[in-house]
Amino acid sequence: MEGKKTSHPLLRGGRILCSSSHGFSPAQIQTLASICEVLIPPLPLPEGKKPMDHPLQYFYKASGSHPPIPDETAEMLVKRGLPPAVSLVSLVLKILSFRLGTLLLCGRLCLSREWPLIHKFSELSVERREEILMQWSRGRFLIVLRAVFVLIKTFCLFTFFSWTDENSENPTWKAIGYHVDNREKKTYPQGRPLEKGIIEAIHENDSSFVQSLTQKGLQVIDDPEHNIYKIRCDVVVIGSGCGGGVAAGVLASSGQKVVVLEKGNYFVPKDYSSLEGPSMSELYEGGGIMSTVDGQLSLLAGSTVGGGSAVNWSASIRTPENVLREWSVDHRIPFFGDHVYHSAMDAVCKRLGVTDKCSEEGFQNQILRKGCENLGLKVEQAPRNSSENHFCGSCNLGCRIGDKKGTDSTWLVDAVACGAVILTGTKAERFILVDNVNGRRKKKCLGVIATALNKNLTKKLQIEAKVTVSACGSLLTPPLMISSGLQNPNIGRNLHLHPVLLAWGYFPEDASGIKGKIFEGGIITSLHKVVSGDSKMVALIEAAALGPATYAALSPWISGGDLKERMLKLPRTAHLFPLVRDQGTGKVMEEGKVKYRLSEIDEENLRTGLRQTLRILIAAGAEEVGTYRSDGQRIKCRGLTNESLEEFLDDVSSTGGMQSKNETWNIYLTAHQIGSCRMGATEEEGAVDENGESWEAEGLFVSDGSVLPTAIGVNPMITIQSTSYCISSRIAKKFKRGTEP
Repeated sequence: MEGKKTSHPLLRGGRILCSSSHGFSPAQIQTLASICEVLIPPLPLPEGKKPMDHPLQYFYKASGSHPPIPDETAEMLVKRGLPPAVSLVSLVLKILSFRLGTLLLCGRLCLSREWPLIHKFSELSVERREEILMQWSRGRFLIVLRAVFVLIKTFCLFTFFSWTDENSENPTWKAIGYHVDNREKKTYPQGRPLEKGIIEAIHENDSSFVQSLTQKGLQVIDDPEHNIYKIRCDVVVIGSGCGGGVAAGVLASSGQKVVVLEKGNYFVPKDYSSLEGPSMSELYEGGGIMSTVDGQLSLLAGSTVGGGSAVNWSASIRTPENVLREWSVDHRIPFFGDHVYHSAMDAVCKRLGVTDKCSEEGFQNQILRKGCENLGLKVEQAPRNSSENHFCGSCNLGCRIGDKKGTDSTWLVDAVACGAVILTGTKAERFILVDNVNGRRKKKCLGVIATALNKNLTKKLQIEAKVTVSACGSLLTPPLMISSGLQNPNIGRNLHLHPVLLAWGYFPEDASGIKGKIFEGGIITSLHKVVSGDSKMVALIEAAALGPATYAALSPWISGGDLKERMLKLPRTAHLFPLVRDQGTGKVMEEGKVKYRLSEIDEENLRTGLRQTLRILIAAGAEEVGTYRSDGQRIKCRGLTNESLEEFLDDVSSTGGMQSKNETWNIYLTAHQIGSCRMGATEEEGAVDENGESWEAEGLFVSDGSVLPTAIGVNPMITIQSTSYCISSRIAKKFKRGTEP
């Protein structure tokens, strides 16, 4: 496979499991394998399927119990799951490896009239085990068993459909009609765009690191007594995404010596493999499998050079005017209401090459457009930070043709051209805070302490700077501030997530008149705004990007047979979602521990948006539509009467996460994290002032999505970059005046 030869080693996949490190016992793995077999059972080829179709035969015979799936599932669970969740799964697997334990958790279904009268879980028939798993999914009282079911189902199905062999192939992909993006990649004959300023810690050791730093023009002092490297600069920016990339570009262009810390790695288009498993693992926080503490929301956040801008879906929507009025008037932050912010949006859109033109739409966006037009609904062209010819369905795994303009190919390029240095594979631990005698704030920030993730670098980094900019994003900036000793009560709170619920519609080949597959074409090129009677936007409907592993992991599991039938229809199953401007909030006080609760209004808006999404799919000509509710809610569309449709839509709900007491439940998704370190007119109202500076620490600024006062209700990239542009421009002006920011 071409991708295997040219892709970055970290993105190639094909890992051969020689030894396991998950820590599960053989008995636990045996039990886990028996659960995986139920989730993905070997089945006879259904009637009507071609017996000589060898890929299809393989797919139906394939089992989740076959090596290396159980061990790989355990490895991923331990690596990506929250420790309490991993401990829970481990305990349940241990209990099920005994007969009495199986009786305790499974009841009468493990009993037999023949000896032994009680069977342990792995000894039961697949049919009995399937019934047990469905009981766990529907259970109202033992929610912990539902959690175990969801955890194992998620990790097992993601592993099964993302695992690749040494040739970067998965033997099931041909049967389900999926192929990895293999378009020609963009190359850089003159070298990688950030080569001049990049230092990749993954390739360094103690003897080479100081030399690399000094070659980039940095002042470095080796302090063996404290086992640290002291690095001096004007500005240190933590994070390289939408906020950090812009801040680095603006401040470096103003003449400051800038150092950017990024814990992720640096990839360019020729590095991308478009393989779902390794790409999610390397490019996303938590490997793309991250959730709130209660499992109610699944979170997506970028974790690479370029952050979310390197993997987002290109939508480049300006901040709505009603939101700007609210922020400037109600929240008393004036710059959101004047020409300065609008000029910043203009500058950002110009640098990103934003256009609302699209020469050719992909399958899902054609469905959205057709459904809206047939219903007489307004459908708009989505502005994108790419050319009008951009027809890339794998940008969520890195844009291999290099057409999408993330910060890694725009603002950071500007920064490096002006002498900025980017340290990858380095993680900020805490800010350097000292008492600020006679200063504007109680504390003064002198820089940051960081650690290289490469163990060959044994010393910590002490980066001393006149200005420190935290741009780690809404999930990581608050934990960093709290671990540094900052105590403003707004830090880590007021988190907004723009929750969504998925809906799907199946469009058989040639039946709808729309060509293509869901993984072809621009991800978001059209959008529809659901408005209320008073013209307020209730939800924003857009198309989703789902690879086979993500689709399988998120889809409701009804039975092994149903799963395999779903997967065979994947290429022609369009996915749309309603996104809401949430009023509910959450908090993130520790890294990886996100808590969140929707408000009743959010749930009602999601329900309204989900119903409208289903109507659009039906109007576009779907043969069948459904939601992601745990019971696999769906309806056939042929011959559907208005009465039957309304009855179906009345049953569509948005309430009840995984830990609800209902038999059926939903899993919400989010790719936008906002507001956890919000701006405020006073320190009682926000964690930072309107300049982005901490109310507690002079010289410490926040310049990412966490400073936004509320949710926005649209894709936030332009808003985050424009806000960062304003914050960093103000810092640059203070430097120019000769006053320390």
